[in-house]
Formats: sequence, structure tokens, C-alpha cells
Amino acid sequence: MRRVIVTNRADAEFMRAIRYYNKKFKGLGDRFRSTILSAFDQIAERPERYPRISGEIRRAVIPIFPFVIHFQLEADQIVILSVFHTSRNPAVLRRRGIKL
Repeated sequence: MRRVIVTNRADAEFMRAIRYYNKKFKGLGDRFRSTILSAFDQIAERPERYPRISGEIRRAVIPIFPFVIHFQLEADQIVILSVFHTSRNPAVLRRRGIKL
């Protein structure tokens, strides 16, 4: 199983979403956190099951929450590029080099 590395930008998105959900409803941010961490584990176990969206960049759709995880496979690791809310403008991703 490959090691999962979360970029600073993706980590900031993740933490911001946890804070947002915890403000909306007690414990919801914790549920979101668990869901995303579980998705990271699933990505690490079988990254090839997720569709490529551009080059080596793949996308995992998160159940329950309106988020997708964009990641890139490397020889010995998986790099999480974004934890992205689906209502956001995809131009943000394009500016980061993630083509949809």
C-alpha cells in the first residue's frame, strides 16, 4: 500500500470544511473528518479504481458530503491535491494545474 501525502493546500481545504461543518451542527465536522480519512485509506488500498480525469490525476467522489478528492499516483506514494467542494468554481482547480 502506498503512503498518502496531503498537500498543504488540500489540508487547508480539509480543515476549513471540518470547521464549517462543526459550526453548522455539533459533531458533523467530526463525521466529515472520518469520511474523508476513510476515503484516503480506500484510495491508498486501491488507487487504480478511481477514474483518471487528466494525465495521472484521479478523482474520488465522497458519499454523503458534496466533496471530491483529487489525487495523483506517484511511484511510491499518493499525493492528495485537493479536498474540493463540488459547488466551488472549477477554475480554481485549473489554476492549480488540475485539469477537469
